[in-house]
Amino acid sequence: MMYPRRPLTALGIAMATVLALSACSDNQEEAPPASAAATPHAKVTPAPTAATSAASATSLKVTSVDLGKAVDPGQKISEPATTFSTQDVIYASVSTAGSAPDAVLTAKWTYKDGQLVNQTSQAIAPDEDAVTSFHISKPDGWPTGSYKVEILLNGQSVATKEFSVQ
Repeated sequence: MMYPRRPLTALGIAMATVLALSACSDNQEEAPPASAAATPHAKVTPAPTAATSAASATSLKVTSVDLGKAVDPGQKISEPATTFSTQDVIYASVSTAGSAPDAVLTAKWTYKDGQLVNQTSQAIAPDEDAVTSFHISKPDGWPTGSYKVEILLNGQSVATKEFSVQ
């Protein structure tokens, strides 16, 4: 008479359970989800942790946001403007003071009553005062009206600038 192989099957199930439980161990860190950049030149990074945000926010702050039609090699606005034509590339130049080993600046561009036009983030790690620029363009032309760009540092809103397209 043949006996069923229950001990072997039970052993297999027990080993599979142990492996599954060890994969759920608290000792492993989860990898952050991958994200895509809104523009090909912006580097997007995962949102910083609360500890990172708090540490970065205390030593780094946004000191000014300027708008314009062009930036110089140092990322500062070289052609200031707050009124743009429908075909302009629109730049925001964000000046920061202080240092941070890792921080994330975000530019959130909106139209009229808050309709999202674009949102781009850049990871920065300044060790002194620095300037970071963002830009948006629309080859087929911007609708006329009022717009604004909101700048966030580690997810916290720190500045807003309004502009118009005519």
